[in-house]
Amino acid sequence: MKLAIFGATGGTGQLLVRRALDLGHQVTAVVRDPARLAIDHPALATVVADVFDADSLRPVLDGHDAALSALGPNGRKDTTGVCSAAVHAILEAMDATGVRRVIALSAQPVLRGGAGEPLWLRITLLPVIRAVYRTVYADLDRMERALAASTTDWTVVRPGFLSGKPPTGRYRTAIEANVPGSITRADLAQAVLDVLDDSTTIRHAVGVAGG
Repeated sequence: MKLAIFGATGGTGQLLVRRALDLGHQVTAVVRDPARLAIDHPALATVVADVFDADSLRPVLDGHDAALSALGPNGRKDTTGVCSAAVHAILEAMDATGVRRVIALSAQPVLRGGAGEPLWLRITLLPVIRAVYRTVYADLDRMERALAASTTDWTVVRPGFLSGKPPTGRYRTAIEANVPGSITRADLAQAVLDVLDDSTTIRHAVGVAGG
């Protein structure tokens, strides 16, 4: 597949680019600073574009099979709304270019219903996490709502705590529910790419944690 990856220079984004290339995909990495993506591969194109400007993204997305967003905030007090603003522009560009499939990384605390969460976690730790990172999760919630309101074949992936440990090759998922636990960024990258061809995840949020 031909994939456009946003947030390609981030911790998860770089691993997502590498794993997609390993699996034989053609990748367009959408970046602000190409110097931050130290990956050289014949199937990789690195493009500088403004992720908040649909006009800038139309030529980037044209001819691609899917858009993958590994975008994240610049710290817990970031009030710029990076994820929601970028997804609005991505969706507009997708509509203009006929791209249907989009997968976006979110976070487990965005889920408010408690599905899949043990009671002790729901009433103790999660309220604290949501309070500390409230601007982050508010932005991710707006992002998810924008995707849900679109006509695209979207999937939201909600990982647990992320670690930089080596991949384990194992992970667990649940549709419209959280999966308690942490996950390595490398395993998360694999999970995102596995979701690409999984039609059961279309127009759903998927919780994911390590196996």
